[in-house]
Amino acid sequence: MALSFCGNNKCSNAYSVENGVLNNGCFVDALNLVPHVFLLFITFPILFIGWGSQSSKVQIHHNTWLHFPGHNLRWILTFTLLFVHVCEIAEGIVSNTRMESNHLHLFMPALMGFIAATTSVVYYHNIETANFPKLLLALFIYWILAFITKMIKLWKFAEESLGVKELRFCITALLVVLYGLLMAVEINVIRVRKYVFFANPQRVKPPEDLQDLGVRFLQPFVNLLSKATYWWMNPLIIGAHKRPIELKKIGKLPIAMRALTNYMRLKDSYEEQRQKTEDPEKSPSIWKSMYRAFGGSILLSSTFRYMADLLGFAGPLCISGIVGNLHTTQNMTQTNMTFGVFFMSSNELLKNTSVLAVLLFLALVLQRTFLQASYYVTIETGINLRGALLAMIYNKILRLSTSNMSMGEMTLGQINNLVAIETNQLMWFLFLCPNLWAMPVQIIMGVILLYYLLGNSALIGAGVILLLAPVQYLIATKLADTQKSTLDYSTDRLKKTTEILKGIKLLKLYAWENIFCDRVEETRGKELTSLKTFALYTSMSSMRGSSLYHMPHPHTTTHIHTPPPPLKFPDKAFASLALFHILVTPLFLLSTVVRFAVKALVSVQKLSEFLQSDEIGDDSWRNGEMPMCLEVGKKYKYHGDVSTKVINRKDRYRMDNYEQPMRRQLRPTETEDVAVEVNDGFFTWGSNLSTLTDINIRIPTGQLTMIVGQVGCGKSSLLLAMLGEMQTISGKVYWSNCFLLSLFLILSWLSKNRYSVAYAAQKSWLLNATVEENITFGSPFNKQRYKAVIDTCSLQPDIDLLPFGDQTEIGERGINLSGGQRQRICVARALYQNTNIVFLDDPFSALDIHLSDHLMQEGILKFLQDDKRTVVLVTHKLQYLIHADWIIAMKDGSVLREGTLKDIQTHDVELYEHWKTLMNRQDQELEKTEMESQTTLERKTLRRAFYSREAKNHIDDEDEEEEVEEDDDDNMSTTTSRRSKIQWKMCCRYLSSGGFLMVFLMVSSKLAKHSVMVAIDYWLAAWTSSNPFLGVLQHRSCVPVFIILCGAAIALCLITSLTVEFLGVAAATNLHHNLLNKIIHAPIRFFDVTPLGQILNRFSADTNIIDQHIPPTLESLTRSTLLCLSAIGVIAFVTPTFLIALVPLAVAFYFIQKYFRVASKDLQDLDDSTQLPLLCHFSETAEGLTTIRAFRHEARFKQRMLELTDTNNTAYLFLSAANRWLEVRTDYLGAVIVLTAAVAAIWSTSGPDVDQSGLVGLGLTYALTVTNYLNWVVRNLADLEVQMAAVKKVNSFLSTESENYEGSMDVSQVPEDWPQHGEIKIHDLCVRYDSMLKPVLKQVNAHINPGQKVGICGRTGSGKSSLSLAFFNMVDVFEGKIVIDGIDICKLPLQTLRSRLSIILQDPVLFSGSIRLNLDPERTCTDDRLWEALEIAQLKNMVKALPGGLDAVVTEGGENFSVGQRQLFCLARAFVRKSSILIMDEATASIDMATENILQKVVMTAFADRTVVTIAHLVSSILEAEQVLVFSSGTLVECDSAPNLLAQENSLFSILVRTHK
Repeated sequence: MALSFCGNNKCSNAYSVENGVLNNGCFVDALNLVPHVFLLFITFPILFIGWGSQSSKVQIHHNTWLHFPGHNLRWILTFTLLFVHVCEIAEGIVSNTRMESNHLHLFMPALMGFIAATTSVVYYHNIETANFPKLLLALFIYWILAFITKMIKLWKFAEESLGVKELRFCITALLVVLYGLLMAVEINVIRVRKYVFFANPQRVKPPEDLQDLGVRFLQPFVNLLSKATYWWMNPLIIGAHKRPIELKKIGKLPIAMRALTNYMRLKDSYEEQRQKTEDPEKSPSIWKSMYRAFGGSILLSSTFRYMADLLGFAGPLCISGIVGNLHTTQNMTQTNMTFGVFFMSSNELLKNTSVLAVLLFLALVLQRTFLQASYYVTIETGINLRGALLAMIYNKILRLSTSNMSMGEMTLGQINNLVAIETNQLMWFLFLCPNLWAMPVQIIMGVILLYYLLGNSALIGAGVILLLAPVQYLIATKLADTQKSTLDYSTDRLKKTTEILKGIKLLKLYAWENIFCDRVEETRGKELTSLKTFALYTSMSSMRGSSLYHMPHPHTTTHIHTPPPPLKFPDKAFASLALFHILVTPLFLLSTVVRFAVKALVSVQKLSEFLQSDEIGDDSWRNGEMPMCLEVGKKYKYHGDVSTKVINRKDRYRMDNYEQPMRRQLRPTETEDVAVEVNDGFFTWGSNLSTLTDINIRIPTGQLTMIVGQVGCGKSSLLLAMLGEMQTISGKVYWSNCFLLSLFLILSWLSKNRYSVAYAAQKSWLLNATVEENITFGSPFNKQRYKAVIDTCSLQPDIDLLPFGDQTEIGERGINLSGGQRQRICVARALYQNTNIVFLDDPFSALDIHLSDHLMQEGILKFLQDDKRTVVLVTHKLQYLIHADWIIAMKDGSVLREGTLKDIQTHDVELYEHWKTLMNRQDQELEKTEMESQTTLERKTLRRAFYSREAKNHIDDEDEEEEVEEDDDDNMSTTTSRRSKIQWKMCCRYLSSGGFLMVFLMVSSKLAKHSVMVAIDYWLAAWTSSNPFLGVLQHRSCVPVFIILCGAAIALCLITSLTVEFLGVAAATNLHHNLLNKIIHAPIRFFDVTPLGQILNRFSADTNIIDQHIPPTLESLTRSTLLCLSAIGVIAFVTPTFLIALVPLAVAFYFIQKYFRVASKDLQDLDDSTQLPLLCHFSETAEGLTTIRAFRHEARFKQRMLELTDTNNTAYLFLSAANRWLEVRTDYLGAVIVLTAAVAAIWSTSGPDVDQSGLVGLGLTYALTVTNYLNWVVRNLADLEVQMAAVKKVNSFLSTESENYEGSMDVSQVPEDWPQHGEIKIHDLCVRYDSMLKPVLKQVNAHINPGQKVGICGRTGSGKSSLSLAFFNMVDVFEGKIVIDGIDICKLPLQTLRSRLSIILQDPVLFSGSIRLNLDPERTCTDDRLWEALEIAQLKNMVKALPGGLDAVVTEGGENFSVGQRQLFCLARAFVRKSSILIMDEATASIDMATENILQKVVMTAFADRTVVTIAHLVSSILEAEQVLVFSSGTLVECDSAPNLLAQENSLFSILVRTHK
């Protein structure tokens, strides 16, 4: 037909204006073109000239500053306008097909209106970005003109008595309303911005976030289209392909999303709840607080979710319409003619299949947009909530009572669980929260629509689904229980593994590694059993999901086909199947959501209990505001007078602002001669029994006070009692008051730390930061002072060995440093701080005599005393008492004597004489030259570790160039992240670990399952498309086949799920078993050069990923991939023309997944790497609570926590936004696939010859599934890529070489009682730690007679300990040999050799369990023998007093015993074995001198007939040795009896005795 604007029908009066111009419909339509043409004519030149590219004068983010009011409303109205124009175009085109000739005026103005509306929003966006509001005047004129022309058209329709029955009338009325609203928006912009008609236009400042160029998360600021499609993420995601995404690139969070902002919101609502609570015993409701703080966002998300769910039902309805109307011909009558054109109703338009296809496409796009918006809002809210909760928990941790931690009421594990698990549980609950109320509505709507389509038969299918719902809930409950038990077993396994790794040296020396390995394997067995149960329930859950989809099919289809089917049945069949598919998801997820809700309830309960736990008393007493007096459970708050407020476990949670408390800057004046005083003090750690009793002491100002006493007498507790960390039963602690309070208030800000206490704890506590940061500890860096402190603590040689000097990061808990190095850094921190008072708790315990003397002379006596600082020193080194200004002697928790050394000499001669016998006085300082020549064993270890690590990495790089570093996260120095694609090699390694049989079963069952699923749907399509005149019998014969296929699909679903899950369990079993065996049997050198944290990560995070994350990801990936492939195959089979459109769609999909996977991996790595420091910071804070509070650095640590939380939240938010970016694009791609499939089906079945309506329904139903599963293919690919890194890390450890446990001698050749005598012959012994390192022992020759007591000495680092390791074949003996009782130990099996010797190490190691386990894990000794060993070690009385005696509990690391007691247990352990050879490697370094002297005598008597080799910490301890071996630089330089060597004045031994004595 020829084209004509008003039609070319000669009979019509299309161009007649006899009745008036406005009464001509064609003219009115032409008039409607005018505003659109006007807008295009005005705006195009402006857009092309580039007005829109002008940027604002203020430096802001481009395209993000929303200047004009009504921005979001304008975008919503414009999108609505575009949709209405689409409807108008469709109505015009369909109406035009009813006319005899083409009438372009029916759809041309609508098309121009669509173009003009699109242009208007592009124009607005550019003008808004340019901040040039005057150009909006063109839009204002356009809206007025469009409104007037549409009003004229509506008026004329009304005149012709057209009403709402006519679709064109409704569309015109809608357009009038929309143009009117847009005009109102424009008027509002003029009113607010005053850019025209006003003398003074309003100046607008940019939002604060956008002025900060560091803020890169722009979702809250971009326009609505960019918000919906995440367009602003394009540069980041595409740029990630060229350069890795780093923390700098993702920047900071907007202020509204920061942890502090959300914490204040939650805190305010929590405080409001607290104030409303009448009962002080009742805790405020966290639920109500969360709702008040974040309820608005949840409601917004729920609204989006409702809209998405309702639009989701458009799919089945459109399929029903398309299939139903595929072969119906439209009635060509023209009964409804006005203005010479046809007017149609809404029903007539919706019978057009092409219109339905377009509506289906638009509905899918809108539904997916709303769904992703709902997801984003909930995730953002969940992240905000987690940040607020973390801040709340951290604030509480800083106020926790120390007794809670020490008495085990609040463990580090519980706190870590709160941080890592409970907050995440609440966050995940918030993610799923909208489902709780959206899903029931979705289910009800689905059942109603099914009833509308199928009538009563829908109730049968719905009934089947509802019957299976309780089963799913039961399975979900079982899954939750199994997961909890798996987590418990996993925690227990990790705890045992950690203990093994921490005590690996001891286990190897005692040949106990296999015993403790079996303990881990036993727990692992329980964990695997739990994992198998979990796999079974997961498979049952998957089968139930398949049942939900397949079981209703036979019921509904049988019901449909009871009578001979009319032609319309395919539309109902496939629409009902699509509806069942929609219903499966909420019913399947509802139980999961309920389970998460239950978990959230438990988490809130735990959180509430934690927030109500005991707090430490108010420390205003140390500000100098008031004397402090501690009483049990009391807290002081200064209000001008001294008032008290009771706190206990039920007390109100105290919310502190993140502000630095005011501190006193003045030191006590000279008139204040007492810095701290305790009167009648009785202190406890939480039990009713006093730990400290009747304490009356005073600490003189500006002097050195020493606290001495035996192990466990309460010295450390006394320091903590003065710091207010202990619970006070009675008595008072006074800190000197500042009479210049007004001056303090004025000047306190000048030096924030002047009245904090510099505290060095007995157990060294370090931050996971650089050496410099650990020493300065937040204080301003002063180069001169820093250098002085480094020299004082002899740290410079150690720092020189570190790869980055003092900028080297110390691992978590100082894991890459020795005990002495950690201790000296802690002391350096205390010395560096510019504080009045310094508390040092046994700083010499881990130091040798040289370092101790240097620290005492240079650090305490010179550096601190010269500055007139008050120093309180707890020590066992009685030789330093002569330097004390004041001495406090303690015994059994009370003060034995207090005064100067002269006072004690005068008044307590017995005590003085006792000390005198123990003292080894040092009369002169060590010569500087001697200090410079000294290198410690610790430094040797450090040098070996870093040297070997570099060499190891170099070899790894040579072996495999493409191998990335073992663990980017674990490496403490910054590394460049590597780019990698999916590690197919690691996938093969993982699958081969699961077994080839399981892989074959998985692949074959997966293919069979999806083939059967396609067969079911194809059978249904063929059935419903069959000849309508077939008899009932033939139709009924199809039912059994259909039922059999459905049953096979359900069975195969169970089989496939089981094969995948059990493949995962088999792989996890093999990988962990191999890893544990490789690690446990690795040489000790491996543990020296590999950080403990790195090894632990293999057993914790990586094993967890292999156990629980890879199997579901693998299952989901294979399922979603096969579903998409089968869907595309079916569509291509039904309509082959679809394949033409598939090519560009496949190209688009390839690029989307390509860019996303790289960006997702980077963002996931960032999320993981930023989460670890946050968790470490919480555990560090909990461990160093007393130190932080003593230093008064709470505010700084809070600020650090907020920064770490925000950094992690930023990475998580970007990862979430990237996931939304992907899903929006794949969803839109899926919508295009649906549209393409629908259009191809409509065109290909336009001929009336063959009824293919069933196959078309099949194709469209499958096209809808592609929309759901397309993004999961990419997401699962990205997840699997990240998770396979865990397999790679584990695999890298499986190549570790094991020790040679076999030896060249058979066990049967070794006498059972070997070594019988204890004779040791050393011939030309050369030892090294690694084949690439220099020897540490060179050509050593010695002979030790049976039963001889031998002392080995030498300067630290001379090779003493290396010899002790050589006895156990722990190092590389590359030349020479050691012969014990006639047998070369290098030929012996390691298990035999090490089980026949005994050793006591310097560092005491105890394992969690019982005392019996620690003494005799092999369970070969009688109780009498164990008690005898305890008696020898002087522990019998103490153990007898414990509940359970030998079975008394030993906590992790033996923390429930003091360091000295732990060492005594280690001595008892050696006595239990009763070997004829005992080696003591500086075993008495951690105990006081009195105990040490007694032990030396015990060793000499208990082992009188056995060979004892003592490696001397103090030379004085081997003066009675029968033979002394003196080493220097790895060479044996002297070998004789002690008296003979002492007789030689120039001998090295004589020099050592004189300098060490």
